Amino acid sequence: MRVYFEKPRTTVGWKGLINDPDLDGSFNINKGLRVARELLAAINELGLPAGCEFLDTMSPQFISDLVSWGAIGARTTECQLHRELCSGLSMPIGFKNGTGGDLQLAVDAVVAAKHSHCFLSVSSQGLAAIVNTSVRLQAWKSHNAHFQLTVQRVFDFVLQGNDTCHLILRGGKSGPNFEKEHVDDASARMLKSNLVDNVMIDCSHGNSQKKHKNQVKVAANIADQLRAGDDRIVGVMLESNIEEGNQPLAPGKPLVYGKSVTDACMGWETTVEVLRDLAAAVRERRAKNHQ
Repeated sequence: MRVYFEKPRTTVGWKGLINDPDLDGSFNINKGLRVARELLAAINELGLPAGCEFLDTMSPQFISDLVSWGAIGARTTECQLHRELCSGLSMPIGFKNGTGGDLQLAVDAVVAAKHSHCFLSVSSQGLAAIVNTSVRLQAWKSHNAHFQLTVQRVFDFVLQGNDTCHLILRGGKSGPNFEKEHVDDASARMLKSNLVDNVMIDCSHGNSQKKHKNQVKVAANIADQLRAGDDRIVGVMLESNIEEGNQPLAPGKPLVYGKSVTDACMGWETTVEVLRDLAAAVRERRAKNHQ
């Protein structure tokens, strides 16, 4: 399930549940972190995996153990801090192509995250820490004792970077990039960089030309690619909610439950239809590739 707590903004606006859980400019981040963790725990108890975008480089320390998959957005894919962060995360991470449509910077991000890094962050106790995603904890503590910092690896089970990262095609100012020719291009670039050519496709944003109803057409095209046997496509992203569209966030005005206050979304009925079509396409791909 897509569970996004942080919202990147082109200029200003509501930055998400962690930053402002009461949607009123009070910025009760402590409450936001608690609510986010409680929601993730409840979703995990249902047996559903949760996917989050990591925007702030410190917030993953509070929720990452409950997250099965992560995303780095188009505005932050090129950021060194986020590439370093992802090298230490213990789940698959998708890097989106840039807002202009540049795919190579996302490929470069996957390469960077695959390697080990040493960087400043916070420990699980919220203290300043030097994080190293390649060496063992005890040796690193001994080597850096004179810094008088709490030094520990932030994420367990990662010793040599993160080799489970992949691309997300989300379109851009240069146009959509969800068709087979775009998957071919992404695959070729990744193989050239000695990466596994796993590709996820975002049905929204640049690929939908920021029109939420176009997500259905994008998903249908992807389903056709799956039926043709393309096993490089590992997933899709949909912007979906209970109610279709979106609504303005205005002080003092009541909100419609289940309706987005950020990007416009598909409604639930449409989402079910799209998911059923994609599921059928995946079954056909499996049958085709195992003949």
